[in-house]
Amino acid sequence: MAEDELKPEDIGLHNLQPAPGSRRDRKRVGRGHGSGHGKTSGRGHKGYGSRSGSKQRTRFEGGQNPIHMRMRKLRGPNKKMSMPFEPFRTHTQHVNLDDLERRFDDGASVDLAALKRSGLATRRDVPVKILGRGELSKKLTVHAHKFSKSARERIESAGGTCQFVES
Repeated sequence: MAEDELKPEDIGLHNLQPAPGSRRDRKRVGRGHGSGHGKTSGRGHKGYGSRSGSKQRTRFEGGQNPIHMRMRKLRGPNKKMSMPFEPFRTHTQHVNLDDLERRFDDGASVDLAALKRSGLATRRDVPVKILGRGELSKKLTVHAHKFSKSARERIESAGGTCQFVES
C-alpha cells in the first residue's frame, strides 16, 4: 500500500473535499483592469443594463416589440377569439343527435349521468349542448344545458321532449 493512500479508518468528515475542478472561485468585479472585470465590471458602457438597480423584465425582448404588444387587440366577450389568450370563450361539450340515436333506446331518459355513462359528455362542470347533426327516430327525453334550434325541432318532431338543466 502506498504512503499517500487512505485507509478506511482515516476517512471522515475532517478530510472530505469536493472533486478537483468541480468548484470555481466567484467572479470578483470592480477590482482593477488586471482582474479582467475592472472598470465597468462587465456591464459595458452606458445604457439601461449599466445602471444600478437595472433588471431584465420577464417580457422584455431586447428592444424588439414584445409578443404581448404584437398580438391583436380585439375586445369584447362576444367574439370567439376576442383576446389573445381567449379568457372570454364559453366552453360546452357537444353531443349530436346521431350519437343519441346510436347509444340510447326508444323511450329512454337521457340525462347528464346517462350521457357520462355512455361516454358522450365526460367532463365535469362543463355545460352540455345538444346539436342537430344526424337524424333521430326514437322518442327520447333529453336533459341538457343548451339545445341548438335544429336539434330541438328534430327531438320534438320524433315525439321526444327537451328539458333544460340549470347550471
